[in-house]
Amino acid sequence: MSTTEAKIASPKRRLGDVVFANLTRGAGLIILIALAGVAIFLTVEGAPAFKAGPDDLSGAANFMAYVWPLVFGTLLAAFLALLIAVPLAIGVALAVSHYAPRQIATVIGYMVDLLAAVPSVIYGLWGGLFLGPRLVPLYDWLAEHLSWIPFFAGPASTTGRTILTASIVLAIMVLPIVTAISREIFAQTPRLNEEAALALGATRWEMIRLSVLPYAKSGIVSAAMLGLGRALGETMAVAMVLSASGVITFNLISSTNPSTIAANIALTFADATGLQVNALIASGLVLFVITFAVNFAARWIVSRNEVRA
Repeated sequence: MSTTEAKIASPKRRLGDVVFANLTRGAGLIILIALAGVAIFLTVEGAPAFKAGPDDLSGAANFMAYVWPLVFGTLLAAFLALLIAVPLAIGVALAVSHYAPRQIATVIGYMVDLLAAVPSVIYGLWGGLFLGPRLVPLYDWLAEHLSWIPFFAGPASTTGRTILTASIVLAIMVLPIVTAISREIFAQTPRLNEEAALALGATRWEMIRLSVLPYAKSGIVSAAMLGLGRALGETMAVAMVLSASGVITFNLISSTNPSTIAANIALTFADATGLQVNALIASGLVLFVITFAVNFAARWIVSRNEVRA
């Protein structure tokens, strides 16, 4: 290989490129170190709780019996939030990308994105003081007419502070995440596929059903899982809305509600001492593992979608 060919094969890197590359590697390394530090701290500080007794675990026989109702409440609230938020987010994303005029779509997009900037404590105040009381008549109707369904067995809450109210608040909080990702995925649908479907006589909905949604399927799943990760870790909004008693129940409209891990930590940490603190940290470790697994799965789905694209 000649000298000229060698220069062409391995061009000299500019100083700016080298500095930027090293800075990005350093930033990534810092994130990994921080993540490892959090995991080590939670593991070391939470380990004593695995041998704690009922006096330090709110009467639970062991740590598993203590944390399982909290895991149940966390997953139930997050699942209900996704059940509400994902269909609404897909509808809003489709309206912005394919239905609404450009000016209106831009305003809708800005308004949805603005929801992500509202502090969670504001959602908590709104959910507990405004939304909850206004849902009481609905809960009374559900308990009266649909009590044969375990979800609405009642008796209905008189304050509206139920797991369903908390899930509605969580749904509004995760809506911007799911909507933004879905909107970007819908916008990336090959224009040729859409035009081909319309040229064959398909209506706009048929074109979306046959061309847009199949292309965006993986993206929608990843958006939902990222929203799930957001819902799992929410603290103040749930703590301010939910009237929790730490039980396992599928009744969504009763005053007897399961608590979540994050809300339980926020509400009880100030008064905890000794092994009680270790138990709360250990429950935080459980939430950390669940959230990490959800976000890892979401990133894996996104990467698969990018490879296919």
